[in-house]
Amino acid sequence: MTEDARVALTDYLTKHYANLRRRLTRLLGNGDLAGDALQDTWLRLQGQEDKDSIRSPAGYVVRMAVNIAVDIQRRQSRSVPFDEVSALMEQADPAPNPAQAVEIRSDLETLLKLMERLPERRRKILMLVRLEHLQQKEVAERLGISKSIVEHELRRAHDFLDVHMNNDKK
Repeated sequence: MTEDARVALTDYLTKHYANLRRRLTRLLGNGDLAGDALQDTWLRLQGQEDKDSIRSPAGYVVRMAVNIAVDIQRRQSRSVPFDEVSALMEQADPAPNPAQAVEIRSDLETLLKLMERLPERRRKILMLVRLEHLQQKEVAERLGISKSIVEHELRRAHDFLDVHMNNDKK
């Protein structure tokens, strides 16, 4: 764009800014977007490379501003609105914080040590029911014992772990 054309377009934009903004606001439905587009248009005009002369400064400026506004709208549609970001930031993080993670690891270590203290059959029943998610009837069949023994051993394992886990935390 020649220096004369750049000056002519910049002058046109400056002199007709209010009219251009109203026109763009009607086209785009948003006054702020129209203002942003005109500002970007002015900046872009300042950095334009040499081109042939422009027949209609008004048409050129309006078309450039509309194209810039469409680009702005596309960028904004890809971003998350501020109120949605705020709402997301207020949501609690389900992951444990570092202190909670240390406490969980410690509880797990304590639980594993306590499970080692259980009689072998009781520990095996507990692991089959709680870790492998077998039904008590299936555990009884697998170990060749009655379901009532499985219930009794499981209850005693839970009682033992409950007492010792609660005492260790005190």
